[in-house]
Amino acid sequence: MVNRSDVKRNAFMLKGALARCGYDWWWHSFTGRHIVTGEEKSFFIEFFTCNPALGGDEPVFGQTPQHQKPSYLMVKAGAWGEDALQLHRFFGWKSVNISEGAPFSVEAGDCFLSETNTRGRVKVENAEAHPEWMCSDGTMSWELEIHKHIAFNVGYGASRPMRESGAFEMFWHAEGMKTFYSGHVVFNGETYVVTPDTCYGYADKNWGKDFTSPWVWLSSCNLTSTITGKRLSDSVFDIGGGRPKIGPLALNRKLLSAFHHEGKDYEFNFSKFWTMTRTEFTCTETDSRIVWHVEQKTLRHRMVTDVTCEKKDMLLINYEAPDGAKRHNRLWNGGNGVGTVRLYERRPGGEKLIDEVHAENIGCEWGEYC
Repeated sequence: MVNRSDVKRNAFMLKGALARCGYDWWWHSFTGRHIVTGEEKSFFIEFFTCNPALGGDEPVFGQTPQHQKPSYLMVKAGAWGEDALQLHRFFGWKSVNISEGAPFSVEAGDCFLSETNTRGRVKVENAEAHPEWMCSDGTMSWELEIHKHIAFNVGYGASRPMRESGAFEMFWHAEGMKTFYSGHVVFNGETYVVTPDTCYGYADKNWGKDFTSPWVWLSSCNLTSTITGKRLSDSVFDIGGGRPKIGPLALNRKLLSAFHHEGKDYEFNFSKFWTMTRTEFTCTETDSRIVWHVEQKTLRHRMVTDVTCEKKDMLLINYEAPDGAKRHNRLWNGGNGVGTVRLYERRPGGEKLIDEVHAENIGCEWGEYC
């Protein structure tokens, strides 16, 4: 079952070996509208934790001449569009309070995140003189209520035995692949209102020892059937992965995906071997855009996803790994992708088109180590 809530997978995971070499983050993305002009703008907020056992009063940065292991809570906030920005605020571990059970909560200074609400403020000045901050100048504050409506539970691949054994190098759980947000954001002095009906919200988390390369993510709940012309109010798709590693074994070009289509779930999950899931994908960078093509099939269904996002609306998102290396230096990240998803039922002798869907406000990522 795809749409199965499991807040235990959203709990803080940096214990044991991961406390000394691990990361855990909670990601939120959504759309707001300017309080005066009504202009639409897409935002993201992330609480990124790294190497708590190595922490102290002050944050420790990896991107310095000492090349040490980083240790901090990083509150990442920003927006997409032609003025796309990522802003980072760092806290030393002695300033961080985390509820380690489920449901989780994270608090440092005036920044807070839980399953049901978040608030915070990030202000960055003179970032150019501090490359270790990995961000730009700007300001963003927010206060939001969160209602996670539809989950993408990947199943056994992130189950307790797999988590406790550290089987994968990078784990994923989308407790809210469709999430309703309400509240407001102030971005560089401009106020935006966020409402459940038009936020097109998304919430997930990743944790582990390192990141994946290649790195693919595509998701949207702003969907319209091109067959009926109707908005799909109970639908969302989510695709993620790239090159998962089980210990030293790399599983090249593997993606997990789910399409919750008007109350019915379709899943393409390589870890459920009995479904015979097969995936082919290409991601192409042109001078002006990033283009994704993903084709997945099981014994019973096939899903074909085509997405484009203009590079002028994207940013190169920055992370350093728990060992202090910054391997992803061209990780394109956006929230304004557009595209088409076609879903088929596979039958003896042919296929039947279930629906063709036009998608907007697509969250998207693509990058490889370079």
